[in-house]
Amino acid sequence: MKNKVIAINGESWCRELTGIERVAFETVKYLDEKISPGCAELVVPKNARGLPSLSNIKIVTLPVEANFFPKWNQTHFQKYVLKNRRIPLDFSNSCPYFAPGFDFIHDIYAHLCKDDYAQSWRDKLIRLYSEIMYRRIAKKSKIVFAVSEYTKKTIVESYKIDAERVRVVYAGLGEIKDIPADDSIFDSLPKLRGKEFYFTLGSLSVRKNLKWIARHAELFPDEIFVVSGKPLPSVVAPELKNLGSLENVVMAGYLSDAQVKALMRKCKAFIFPSYFEGFGIPPLEALSVGAKVVISERTSLPEIYGDCAYYIDPDEPNVDLDALLQKPVAPPVAILEKFTLRNTAERIYDALAPFLPY
Repeated sequence: MKNKVIAINGESWCRELTGIERVAFETVKYLDEKISPGCAELVVPKNARGLPSLSNIKIVTLPVEANFFPKWNQTHFQKYVLKNRRIPLDFSNSCPYFAPGFDFIHDIYAHLCKDDYAQSWRDKLIRLYSEIMYRRIAKKSKIVFAVSEYTKKTIVESYKIDAERVRVVYAGLGEIKDIPADDSIFDSLPKLRGKEFYFTLGSLSVRKNLKWIARHAELFPDEIFVVSGKPLPSVVAPELKNLGSLENVVMAGYLSDAQVKALMRKCKAFIFPSYFEGFGIPPLEALSVGAKVVISERTSLPEIYGDCAYYIDPDEPNVDLDALLQKPVAPPVAILEKFTLRNTAERIYDALAPFLPY
């Protein structure tokens, strides 16, 4: 396995920006600063967009598009890896089936929360494919990268593998701290003028627990909630229709990082009631701009946020947020230094170094 070039799967550069894609985008840029020329390639389809300027990692563009999930991974990218004797590095809970390499598992949500994938045939197929990928990575990858100790524990227990094969690299804070806030977002959201509001951000999927936001907003009609995000094509939260009908809920849609930063800076608190997270990046971004964060007490979130956050039961929406926010919490300085995507890249590089050509 030594002396093989690493082929980084570039499918993320064709997809909507979520936490997984953000980890891929920024970690690759930081890896480029560490790795020697000729040791790694970023292999992308021809419809990739927003490609980074890299000095040491060569960008290889294949003459095909990545449009149909999971055709890119299991045909075009896999064929390239096998033909050119590369070792793949994949950030997105998947791997080439016949060529597992260094592969991320952000979480095993589809395995642990099967009922969330029961709404449609598409959801069921995605769950089946996800389960196949989780098992294949856990059993056959050279190194499994997990983004939290919680995720590592669930992988080891679910697939009965040696814990030494799973490296915790953590996800982390990216470049939002360097992006200027775009306060013009308040011009397009007139309901917020002169008002206090709570803000939530995510993929609007079931696990993000918009049910908590909807039920809490009904119980506390004087509180204003801004909900940002774009629904994914699968595992869509049925509460979206209910949210849109509530007078005290503003559905802001998909926002730029600069607009998100503006809302985070001005919100009374950032609300993150997810009942399942492998890591959970948005509250970290909120803390980095000075917001208070109210988060679920489930899965990885207490591990990541410790005593810097206010915790809620994701099944109990009847919470006095004003009273909760009066309680003291620790400053987030330590976790903002620990959980960065630059540190993620450092941990990945340390794991890859023994396998690099030079």
